[in-house]
Amino acid sequence: MKERYDVIVVGGGPAGLWAAKHVAEKGVRVLLLEKDREIGTPVRCAEGVSESGLRRVVEVKDRWVAQVVKSARLVSPDGTVVESTSGEIGFILQRKLFDYDLAVAASKVGAEVMTRAYVHGLVMEDGFVRGVEVTHMGRIRRIRGSVVIGADGVESRLGRWAGLETRISPEEVETCVQMTLAGIDIDPEIVEFHFGREIAPGGYLWIFPKGRETANVGLGISGAYSGTKKPLIYLKEFVERRFPGASVLTMIAGGVPAVPTLKKIVTDGMMLVGDAARQVDPLTGGGIVNAMLAGRIAGRVAAEAVQEGDVSAKRLSVYAREWHKIEGRNNEISYKIKKVVDRLSDDDLNKIARMLLGVPPEKRTALRIFRTALFKHPKLILEASKIFV
Repeated sequence: MKERYDVIVVGGGPAGLWAAKHVAEKGVRVLLLEKDREIGTPVRCAEGVSESGLRRVVEVKDRWVAQVVKSARLVSPDGTVVESTSGEIGFILQRKLFDYDLAVAASKVGAEVMTRAYVHGLVMEDGFVRGVEVTHMGRIRRIRGSVVIGADGVESRLGRWAGLETRISPEEVETCVQMTLAGIDIDPEIVEFHFGREIAPGGYLWIFPKGRETANVGLGISGAYSGTKKPLIYLKEFVERRFPGASVLTMIAGGVPAVPTLKKIVTDGMMLVGDAARQVDPLTGGGIVNAMLAGRIAGRVAAEAVQEGDVSAKRLSVYAREWHKIEGRNNEISYKIKKVVDRLSDDDLNKIARMLLGVPPEKRTALRIFRTALFKHPKLILEASKIFV
């Protein structure tokens, strides 16, 4: 580890790794610091992603894909089952392998990756971020850099240290818990989503197959329901009903920011990407593709800013504008849709599900489901009219 780099990336998830790769491809010196001992662990992800989305950001390797899924099953609170075969292909990933290969790809083009590196402070000079303070292998170091890219996840501290407003209300953080189950019997080509206040209040439960006998089964609950049962209790109750006797291979928990991208994601000498910038889709909680899209833009902009000798917030804001244009606006719309959907009761969801049974399975897209909700509940149209304003 040298004492100076052009760009320092903090966080070894898809956002940070892809940012580091795109910095290095510009011939700019970049160091990536990851606090855990191994890239790709622990896996805090449901591991689902659309094929079309993933191919937007990377050439897909077969070894990353645990299962290809071809349809979805939506289950309303009263048990009404709605099948969707809209033609969208999904992948359930092996995230450990996926992240590892992203790190290898970054390294091949010149990025330096360092694990067990815990960043505990920033180096500040004249209002600019000029590096980080890091403990690595028991040694405290000050590493200088022209730009620091914060990819340190939902718990991000770097932005706060630099003076960016990163706080969100507890009500807008989805608390998630997931088990990887084995010894079960499922259709490996179908993902399931279960809805209802008794299943996952303010969120949903998912079953993502990783073969015929293994699946990621998890749920997310809105922070607005923090006073109810703990998420793990909801999940255990579901698993005991649906998969009695299943083996639990892993169990993970974490938070997902169900908000639009932060209003300000750059400052002098610093950029935020991925969960740290709140770039997750607020409605679905999906973040892999968004993280990599943001990382690609941030890496390129950071490298060009270094080469031009201007790492001011004004110069780095090119990244923020490009992100808003390609995906940030979609995140804002998704957030507004979520606020509308949150108004639906279990009875509303049951009625919508029964109406969808009259729609051919191949036409049961997310847009059609949302339109059905509006048709059934005209009172929501006023709220929905604000979405595209």
